Amino acid sequence: MRCVIARFPFDLTRSGVLASMKGIKPEHAAGESVIIGRRTYPVKQVGQVITRQDRRDFSAGEVVRAMTQLGFTCSERPRAPAPARVLNPLQQAAAMLGAPVAV
Repeated sequence: MRCVIARFPFDLTRSGVLASMKGIKPEHAAGESVIIGRRTYPVKQVGQVITRQDRRDFSAGEVVRAMTQLGFTCSERPRAPAPARVLNPLQQAAAMLGAPVAV
């Protein structure tokens, strides 16, 4: 399959990606990831290995799009929920009475 990553065309195949990633130890996947074989790799690591380019030269979305078209499973790790807003007792009482809460 022909795809463009970082403005460069690449002819990628599923077997070629499997061969390129064979023997590569996966780094910790903090964001978007792709499952290749039985291992989960960060998409930036996969992009670096298959294109031989620096990770800053391409986006994770470009690699996710290419890997999805090749039939690999891509996912995004859930991010931590935003912390709940803590109100002081006066703000909490005002909120319970329906008054607008001052920031």
